[in-house]
Amino acid sequence: MTGSSLRIIVVDDHTVMRAGVVALLASETGIEIVGEAGDGRAALGLVERHEPDVALVDLRMPVLDGVATTTEIVTRFPRTRVLILTTYDTDAEIERAVEAGAIGYLLKDTTREQLADAIHAAARGETVLAPRVAERLVARMRQPAQIPLTAREADVLNAVADGLTNAEIGRRLVIAEATVKTHLLRLFAKLDVNDRTRAVVVAMERGLLHRP
Repeated sequence: MTGSSLRIIVVDDHTVMRAGVVALLASETGIEIVGEAGDGRAALGLVERHEPDVALVDLRMPVLDGVATTTEIVTRFPRTRVLILTTYDTDAEIERAVEAGAIGYLLKDTTREQLADAIHAAARGETVLAPRVAERLVARMRQPAQIPLTAREADVLNAVADGLTNAEIGRRLVIAEATVKTHLLRLFAKLDVNDRTRAVVVAMERGLLHRP
């Protein structure tokens, strides 16, 4: 390897997958794999020892997962860029990784050329996202801002979820039936729905209402 090669480590608890990534990159000019690890704690030792340019990190691992590992690397070794390489593409996983400081998020169906290009881009400080991941982030950004429910609105909605009528909700919460109706109208407007059942469903989908 030449002195200008990018130094990287590969972190994945699945031995076969890790070996596959290493084999995939072995013949890439300008990339040198300086270490492998099967968990986040071992990865931190490699980063401290080798000071790689890029760490390819899986998300779900024992001892220390990918998000915690990313946080530690970004905090303690800011010179090393973290590039997530995983099979998971849910909004929650993506957000946690990005918030932890990962510069990129790739999926394991990435081709060798795409992976090599992403490593070089990450080393330059450029954000790298798999197309599916980018689409999910853009779609999420386009969603209207979520308006939180008041405590009383949540009480009313929980009562609706319990199957209570407006009169029964009023008795449970010790408020007038007319007040219950007012809360429901505000809930419908916030959730952009037209009926009680849909209000409960949408609130739960958005994480605004938690049921046992």
